Amino acid sequence: MTTAPLLPGFPAFVNELAGTLAVHSQFVLHGNLRDLFLMEPPGRPARPVAMLPLLWAALSPRGYSCLVCYDPVDGVAVFPPQPVPVEAAQRLLGNRVIGRRPSLERLRTHLAKVVGVAEQPPAEGGAAGPGPAEPAPGPRHQAAAPAKRDPTVRPPVRAAFVIDYAARITRVPGQLDPAERDFFLYCQKLAFTAEPFETGTVPGERYNPIIWLTEGERDLPAWLTSGVEPIRTIAVGMPTLGDRERLAEVVTPMLPPARSAVSAAPAAEFAKLTEGMTLRAMTEVVRLSRDRGLGADQIPDAVRAYKLGVTDNPWRHDSVKKHITEGEQVISDRIVGQPRATKKTLDILKRAALGLSGAQATSSVSRPRGVLFFAGPTGVGKTEMAKQIAELLFGDVNAYLRFDMSEFAADHAADRLTGAPPGYVGFEAGGELTGAVRRNPFQVVLFDEIEKANKSVLDKFLQILEDGRLTDGQGITTHFSECVLIFTSNLGIITTDKATGERVQQVYPGMPYPDLEATVKAAVREHFTVTLERPELLNRLGDNIVVFNFIDKDAAATIFELQLSNVVRTVERELQMSLRLTDHAREQLREACTIDTPNGGRGIGNLLESNLINPLARELFDLDAPPGSSVEVIAAYPATATAGPRLEARVATGGRGW
Repeated sequence: MTTAPLLPGFPAFVNELAGTLAVHSQFVLHGNLRDLFLMEPPGRPARPVAMLPLLWAALSPRGYSCLVCYDPVDGVAVFPPQPVPVEAAQRLLGNRVIGRRPSLERLRTHLAKVVGVAEQPPAEGGAAGPGPAEPAPGPRHQAAAPAKRDPTVRPPVRAAFVIDYAARITRVPGQLDPAERDFFLYCQKLAFTAEPFETGTVPGERYNPIIWLTEGERDLPAWLTSGVEPIRTIAVGMPTLGDRERLAEVVTPMLPPARSAVSAAPAAEFAKLTEGMTLRAMTEVVRLSRDRGLGADQIPDAVRAYKLGVTDNPWRHDSVKKHITEGEQVISDRIVGQPRATKKTLDILKRAALGLSGAQATSSVSRPRGVLFFAGPTGVGKTEMAKQIAELLFGDVNAYLRFDMSEFAADHAADRLTGAPPGYVGFEAGGELTGAVRRNPFQVVLFDEIEKANKSVLDKFLQILEDGRLTDGQGITTHFSECVLIFTSNLGIITTDKATGERVQQVYPGMPYPDLEATVKAAVREHFTVTLERPELLNRLGDNIVVFNFIDKDAAATIFELQLSNVVRTVERELQMSLRLTDHAREQLREACTIDTPNGGRGIGNLLESNLINPLARELFDLDAPPGSSVEVIAAYPATATAGPRLEARVATGGRGW
């Protein structure tokens, strides 16, 4: 027997199909079916084609006269829709079949004719759904009646029957009604009982094959293909970098002329920018570029417009560079006592603004614009730093999205981020993370206390950090290429002794910063590599771990003054009253509120609330002071064993003296 030759210039899955036509009567193609595919016959230029033209180009030289196609929308059609193939299909199926939508039982009749069954299975009259109906073939028989075969009967023409959108044949996914079950069972039986014959130009190709097209490998009933050797399952993968480079060479000449010098080969750059995209999407990017007048030097803008829907890139605004330049002083004024953490954070932001994040990698264009991992004691400004970064970069604190990872500790918690799978509760709602980023692709995303997240959530982070994208439960891809991702953690501050269960302080106030930084980073490394067994996630974070220090006495005093100023402004805004403190009262409060430096700014705020805000509210509430009053705190006394904190204050109302 002569072996069927391979098809040079065709995708691998087509060669697999063509190379096994002699031994398989049915094929299931699944995966990236709606894409375009490069066809490069020897001596001819490459061109992108859809699935049906590709299959026809592979089968027609082997003696096939036509492709008979069926899908639940258009019914039966012929490809290519030309006189000779249409006539061949009519000889095979009859004159009144093309263009009609048969029921599943009548579809069995058509499949039997193509495969070569002498006596057709029973069929019911009428059509399924709207559209012209086929005439009834005759008396109705029982659905389970087997078809009888005559070994001398052969199909009059060589053809392939393509069942497109095969997953949509069933009304309820995963639940077959009797007619659907009988249809798939009959197709399985055809796979086992198809009669071999040789009428093609290539020796050894013995069947008129049935080709199923479906997006997912499990979209068809599992029992249809499981362990059924005559039915071959073939995956249609996403395009490789080589595929994208070859297509880019074909389509980049169609782009408008460049407005400035192009520093790199447009085709090579285009291929790298479209990592994870289909060839069809690449052709749409070119179409969008031509529509908006974007030349070869503006390919990144065209890809961004296709992915995110916006051409404008806020990262290129002069205001971003200006804000980062001025940001060191602004952040230092608001994030007190963290000079080293502030400097390293700003260095990473400068790198992100210039688009140099991950520049050492072969392809970094799809990764997030910036990644930061804030580690250190509680209350020292990690979360506040994320808010300041959002305002610094985008001038809007609303460009800040926060997820508390303690809420994502349970199994299946990742479904909240990306949406539940089809068939599960909450599927229609979509994912909290993916939906928010699609609505605003340019924002800071904070994942607070990452060590509390479930392992399934960490797997999502790994995909975001590596590929810069996530596909949610509804199959929609969200791109994170313009986001800054920030993770916070308290790892390394307190650990639990595995033998005794005792909690041990690992770092402490006053510890030299290099020692504290080394201890915290070692704890982070151990957590990801040993506890979580996710060293690859740690590798994606790289040197972006920023360690915050404990606040010292000077920083605590500054934080106290800032928070006290906030209290004064709030009293003026909410109560329309002026509030002042004597030097003695201010010093009393400072001493009482800065004794809890291990808990950082949050601890100072809690003590300020106890020693000033609560007793002040009690005094003002009891006095029922009207708006316009002036309040002076003369002394502030901390709590004692017998009494809580109290104030000595006086109130002047109506413009009168004290």
